[in-house]
Amino acid sequence: MFSTGQLIFGILFFIAFVIVIAFQYRKDLKIHKKYYTGIIWILIAFIGFIGMITAIKFIFM
Repeated sequence: MFSTGQLIFGILFFIAFVIVIAFQYRKDLKIHKKYYTGIIWILIAFIGFIGMITAIKFIFM
């Protein structure tokens, strides 16, 4: 399906991408703590909403 060179490139690209994303996140950590303090409640509400939709689907199926 993929050649050896393509697989090596894909793996190396993925590793480099994860390293760059992690570095940028660490660099912006102060900004994230300042502006995104209550974001956990939005995540909980979103997960609850998806769970409610799933429960309604299975109840009325």
